[in-house]
Amino acid sequence: MPRQARLDTPGTLSLAVKGACLLVIFVDADACPVKQEVYRVAKRYGLKVTLVSNSWMRIPYEDWLEMVVVDGQFNAADDWIVEHVSENDIVISGDIPLASRCLEKGARVLAPTGRVFTRESIGEALAGREFLSYLRDLGSITGGPAPFEKRDRSRFLQRLDETIQAVRSGKQ
Repeated sequence: MPRQARLDTPGTLSLAVKGACLLVIFVDADACPVKQEVYRVAKRYGLKVTLVSNSWMRIPYEDWLEMVVVDGQFNAADDWIVEHVSENDIVISGDIPLASRCLEKGARVLAPTGRVFTRESIGEALAGREFLSYLRDLGSITGGPAPFEKRDRSRFLQRLDETIQAVRSGKQ
């Protein structure tokens, strides 16, 4: 299938693939450490992957890969993903507010560490995020998240596989 460049909405440029499949993996790609793993799993299952970023990045030339570059305001990539995600699509992002918005649309959401965001767990995740933000503002916390490790990558691969299997079998 040939790829072609197109303007989606004002300020976005897509490298598109003609044809579609039922399940799409959307990747909040700017700082995603597991893009290569997503490519391998998607290729194995024959799934389409859409990477959404604020800047252009090199990706493998494959029919099932799409790169969307958004520009403009803060959260433009998040807004694009939410606008295009559908029920049972999979979103890869560590952004908790984005995860919440995607869950509202019925998507499945995984963090690069393998954490699965669900409707049941997102409230706690949002509250924890707000609490940590408050502590950072007070100066009580000065560091960032823990470094990404091999076990995070392994956990992510396992959870991505489990999530794809669950969507394909119709499980919640």
